[in-house]
Amino acid sequence: MLKKRDLHDCHELFELMAHPEVFPFVRHKAHSYDEFVFITKQTIEAEEQGELISRTILDEWGAPIGTINLFDIQDGAGFLGTWLGKPYHGKGYNNVAKDAFFQELFYELNLETIFMRIRKVNIRSIKAAEKLPYVVKANETRQAIYEQLNANEDIYDLYEIPKDQYTLYLKRNAAHEEETVQLLEA
Repeated sequence: MLKKRDLHDCHELFELMAHPEVFPFVRHKAHSYDEFVFITKQTIEAEEQGELISRTILDEWGAPIGTINLFDIQDGAGFLGTWLGKPYHGKGYNNVAKDAFFQELFYELNLETIFMRIRKVNIRSIKAAEKLPYVVKANETRQAIYEQLNANEDIYDLYEIPKDQYTLYLKRNAAHEEETVQLLEA
């Protein structure tokens, strides 16, 4: 489902990123294939230096379909950035990728908080974030960060995924699945 970024997937990812319904919401925009390769090289180098974490999202056949990243890592926290190619919207890949990424971030790399800045005009992403039981809208609780994000213009809503909230969600989900299995076996 996820793999470290590499240059082999650049052609497919560039084509998917260039779609007009995807491109406006990509953090590191590339206007040409060569620029995309250059940005990917920079991303790989930045990860080696501990500045970010970036993964390629794969479909069930191993084809690259988008990226998921943690940017601006500082004090056990960072900002999530993810995009999927248009043909893969609404098919469940985003949630599966986030679960795998969050597992790595929280339990392998020991991060404590994942922030999401979502453009207020990106209604689809806001609705998706607010459906997740472990996501907290943080415009007021993390007001200093919220104000920093919107210093020049009121563009973003701020969301937070605390490790403890995510862990509680996983435990509740596991308990619910166990109850379901017990009911089915009875």
